[in-house]
Amino acid sequence: MKTNSIKLSLSALILFGIISCKKGEATASEIKAYEMADSAAIPVTDSISSAASVQVKDKQFIKTADVNMEVKDVYEATVSIEKSVQELGGFVTHSNLLSNVISENTYNTSGEQAMLIKKYQTENTMQVRVPAEKLGELLTLINDKKLFLNSRVIHAEDVTSGIKYAEMEGNRIKKTGENISKLNSTKDKVELDDSNMSEENRQKLANMDTADNLKYSTVDIYIKEPKLRIAEIAVTNTTNIDNKYKFNFIYDAKNAFVEGFYLIQKIAVGLITAWPLLLIIGIVVYFLRKRKTAKPEQSGISQS
Repeated sequence: MKTNSIKLSLSALILFGIISCKKGEATASEIKAYEMADSAAIPVTDSISSAASVQVKDKQFIKTADVNMEVKDVYEATVSIEKSVQELGGFVTHSNLLSNVISENTYNTSGEQAMLIKKYQTENTMQVRVPAEKLGELLTLINDKKLFLNSRVIHAEDVTSGIKYAEMEGNRIKKTGENISKLNSTKDKVELDDSNMSEENRQKLANMDTADNLKYSTVDIYIKEPKLRIAEIAVTNTTNIDNKYKFNFIYDAKNAFVEGFYLIQKIAVGLITAWPLLLIIGIVVYFLRKRKTAKPEQSGISQS
């Protein structure tokens, strides 16, 4: 215990020194120093897989895991996993719990009541992040919830060369900045300085991401229930309700009478609106009849 306390104190001092460096730059060397100080105080406690707790001298690893398994109760397992993640100092970044409905049927049990039967299967897709040294412990806790393990992938990516390259890039950018500062103030100098600062910011961001991934491991979890569940939900007998109000003779007869009266009114209004047409038709009919009457009279005169 005393040795661990001394190691933790040294880790804290090293971390404080990193943070207080000039301009607060998150260089690759700082990432390496931080990770080495952090791992120095961490005993290897993971018994579920050596990949989850791999430690090699002068090597840096970003550790991730992917778990796919079946559990008895998805909701209960989800709550338990989220609680375990928080207790280990981690956090949940994604949790999508849903029930896939396989079938849905309604059965009438009385004139007014019915029972809705749903067959469904529950699943959850999660992503959590835990301190890298706690990855093995989390995987052990997750494993205790399984009924059947479909797959589990643990990946330890060696980023040692990437960290060293980031350190060299940081030195190059710093040297470039010093050379630019020696130039005379011109438009080209401003553009060069701005470009170098942008590159420096990108390098800082990459270093911050690497430091974060070294400190926290990402675990993707997919859990589901092996069998279908059945939900029985009391509902109203909609078929009986529809039949009850589908037809009402007195009400419908009354509406039919009123609608017929309105139809007569509409026809009368339509005829009134069309009075010019009716007038023209009347005139045409009048002249046609007059013409027919005139022809017989002419025929009688001719015979005489």
